Amino acid sequence: MSRFDTRRGAMRRSAGSRAGAARGFSLLEVLAAFVILALVVTALFRLFGGALANVGVAEDASRAVLVAESRLAAARGDPLRAGTESGTEDEGRIAWTTRIEPWDAPGISGELSTASQVLGTGLYRIRVEVRYPGAGGRERTLELASVKLARREGGLGSALAPGVGRGSGGGRTSERPMTPPSFPTDGRAR
Repeated sequence: MSRFDTRRGAMRRSAGSRAGAARGFSLLEVLAAFVILALVVTALFRLFGGALANVGVAEDASRAVLVAESRLAAARGDPLRAGTESGTEDEGRIAWTTRIEPWDAPGISGELSTASQVLGTGLYRIRVEVRYPGAGGRERTLELASVKLARREGGLGSALAPGVGRGSGGGRTSERPMTPPSFPTDGRAR
């Protein structure tokens, strides 16, 4: 045998060992890979499903805040009267209730309360409660509140002359136009 023939045998042996190594994966390895892939895909689907549910809950919550803010703004207009008003928005999915009631600030002195009644003004608390569907079908509630100074119905200020105690006319008792003050041009007081 020549030296060249010995090399061929060595090459044949190494090629044969490579062919045995390149046969592929066993059935057990393929099944393990599929199980791992299935677990990862399931976790991703749950993650995306939860994210979509959270988007829906966040959208409902922001819609409820918008309804509450708009009802609060609508209730703050003049004239302000104590009472309750209810309704629905978004095809009945969001229900709202607005309550307006006279409100006395905590720690207010009796003198200030009396002065407020004499002037015919008072504080009113405006509360808007919004009920909307939350996660899992549970009803959620959101409440916004504000306080506004407004005329009281039946106070002494409502019986005074026009323009008095109503914030218009600058406290004047007559309806004649006010003339602007004149200022000296030469620097001397008149």
